[in-house]
Order: sequence, then structure tokens, then C-alpha cells
Amino acid sequence: MSDATVDIGPQARIVAHLAHGVREDQLDLPTPCPDYTVRHLLGHIVGLCAGLRATARKESEKSGQNPGSALPELPADWRSALPGALDALVEAWAEPAAWEGMTQAGGIDLPGSVGGLVTADELVVHGWDLARATGQEYAPDEAALRAAHALLAPEEEGPAGLFGPVVPVPDEAPFLDRVIGLSGRDPHWKA
Repeated sequence: MSDATVDIGPQARIVAHLAHGVREDQLDLPTPCPDYTVRHLLGHIVGLCAGLRATARKESEKSGQNPGSALPELPADWRSALPGALDALVEAWAEPAAWEGMTQAGGIDLPGSVGGLVTADELVVHGWDLARATGQEYAPDEAALRAAHALLAPEEEGPAGLFGPVVPVPDEAPFLDRVIGLSGRDPHWKA
């Protein structure tokens, strides 16, 4: 995995744009995330922003909270809350100190540089989830996509699957499809 920092701002703006494109009648549609509707996915993204912002700031008491098995709630004001949460996330990861030393995410101790890659990965993969579920076009930020790949790609041959069993994707498939497969999702998923 690379220790280089990644500007997550462009990918956060893509996710905000996708969220803006969600219609009210799409909130109960299924998503590639098992058990999540679009409503739950959006609620998860709002919660992720808070948790991963705390990871960047080394606030372990907040970032260490385990989301548990309950489905994420979507705040009533999500259309204004989500863009603000994404902006705050970008601001936190823009600080060089966020990428240094140790921190926590989901109750796991990890280097800040890995926390940054996790943040990029979450935005890339959940952006894809949201686009797929709502029928929107999706072209992730190249730097964030490469960061997601750096996090997910196995360093040795054998089973990986940081977020679930890897879905095999041919080497000649588009790079986004290969990253999505590494995340445990089928790149050909359709609602």
C-alpha cells in the first residue's frame, strides 16, 4: 500500500453530486450492499463521514465506535447534512497530520495513511453503489480509485477480501470493475 496522501475532495464532490441526483422515489430501491436500500446506504455514508473525519483527527473515542448490525438511519435533513459532512471529511483529510502516526477506524488501530486509503475506498465503492442503485453515470476520481485499489489489492496471491469475498474479474476488465470486484461486489450488479 502506498503511504502517499490522496486529495479526497474530488471523489467527495462526486458522491455529493450522486446523492443530489437521488429522487425521493428511489430511497427504497435495493443497492449492491447486502440488506441496504438507497436510504440505508445514504445513512451509512453520512455516518461514515463522521467516523472517518474522527479517524483523520485521531479522535479514537468517536472513530472507534462499531456501527453494529442495525441498519443506518437516514437523517431527515440528509440533503443538506450529507454535503456538509462530506466537506468536513475533506477538510479533516486535507491536514497532513491526518496521514501521519496511528489512529483508529471502526475500533481497529491503523496507520493514518491506511485510514486515508480506507476513506478514499469508502467514497469510491459507495459512490459506485449509489450510482448503480439509482441508474446514474459514474466515473470516480482517478486518484481515489487508485487509492482504493492500493487498499484492496492483495499483496500476495491467495484470498483477500477486506470487505467480503473477492469477486473474480478478468485482468482485462476496466480498472473500476477490478476494484469493485476486490471490494466483494459484482461489477455487473443491477437492481
